[in-house]
Amino acid sequence: MQKTELLEMIANGENSAVEFKRDDVSPEKLAREIVAFANTQGGKILLGVEDDGTITGLQRSNTQEWVLNVFRDKVYPQIIPHYIEVAVDDKTKVGVISIAMGVSKPYVLRHNKRDDIYVRMGNRSEIASRELQMRLFESGGLLHVEKLPVAGTSIEDLDLARIDFYFRSILCDPDIPGTQSEWIDRLVDLGLMAEDGLGNKACSVAGLVCFGFLPRRYLHNAGLRVMAFDSDDKEYQALLDRVLDGPLVGRWMTDKSGQKRLVEDGLIESFISTISPFVSVESSFVDENMVRQKQWFYPIEAIRETVINALAHRDWTKPVDIEVSSYFDRLEVISPGKLNNTMTIKNMIAGQRSYRNPIIMNILRDHGYVDARGMGVRTKIIPLMRNINKTDPVFEATDDYLKTVLYRKNSQ
Repeated sequence: MQKTELLEMIANGENSAVEFKRDDVSPEKLAREIVAFANTQGGKILLGVEDDGTITGLQRSNTQEWVLNVFRDKVYPQIIPHYIEVAVDDKTKVGVISIAMGVSKPYVLRHNKRDDIYVRMGNRSEIASRELQMRLFESGGLLHVEKLPVAGTSIEDLDLARIDFYFRSILCDPDIPGTQSEWIDRLVDLGLMAEDGLGNKACSVAGLVCFGFLPRRYLHNAGLRVMAFDSDDKEYQALLDRVLDGPLVGRWMTDKSGQKRLVEDGLIESFISTISPFVSVESSFVDENMVRQKQWFYPIEAIRETVINALAHRDWTKPVDIEVSSYFDRLEVISPGKLNNTMTIKNMIAGQRSYRNPIIMNILRDHGYVDARGMGVRTKIIPLMRNINKTDPVFEATDDYLKTVLYRKNSQ
């Protein structure tokens, strides 16, 4: 870092990526800032600078060694620090500690036999809320929210007919449980049920979402909110505004010929039938079988894949619905939560895979809703939209959601 860059950073003041600290800051307070930056987007700590930007400089004779000791003794998991000293004049130096966004979240401050988790909020470092802590544990691979119990549920809330078909005809399990107690034990082992901490065995998020009769009764952000507008925004009255509830997968049976047959829709099939009138139109012609063919405004497989991705990868710590909105020129699908781990839109388009909810993803794959490769964005959505609609899908990722936009053919 050059002196001019340092002075410009100080002139801009503290923010979400820059913190000023006096040289005599305590090890605990310095570690708090380190942890907060590592748990968020990374940043720089300038040692020897007052809160108002006044440069007082380093006073310690061994600042680098002291900083390294703080990282070693107070921060967990261990972070390799990057520390340099920049001369402001012949007598004054400022220490610059650079912290990258961590890949082993959550990072904690260890002090007085406690582990405290901090995050950066604007120009301050604060204790992470329970919700933020869950997201940090999840992003670090230490917690899968889909395995958590859903309060108030029991095996009675699961459609055992769907589960039995899954075990018997899809997994080809040779040992099908015969009693409710055996079913509970097996479902707990598979992560579809879980101990609730009160001596009960409840449905897990994954179990309720995939096989529950009415998941939204207990899990209010399950299902889909589907809307349609005859405009390019939500200012006009909705043609459709419906919340869909039900198990993610359909209920199938094997007929006498050995073929699998859908006997009851799952959430995905319900969605397709609900949105169909708003993303297609019947042709004015009939074919040789006296059937009017549908003309789709978008490739139906692209719509299906986009919604399945939202259902498979949504962040269950976010208490909001997945939204699917049809406008006259586009279809938007908003999935709650930021992209998982270090995934970016560029990585996603390139075909990189990162599963936030592996149990749900595996069940969808086993049923054939997603392909074995799990690369639907690269192999289905993008090529289908380019080849049929002559448009590219648009992806927008924030800390709160991933939005996928499919444009109608000839739309800007």
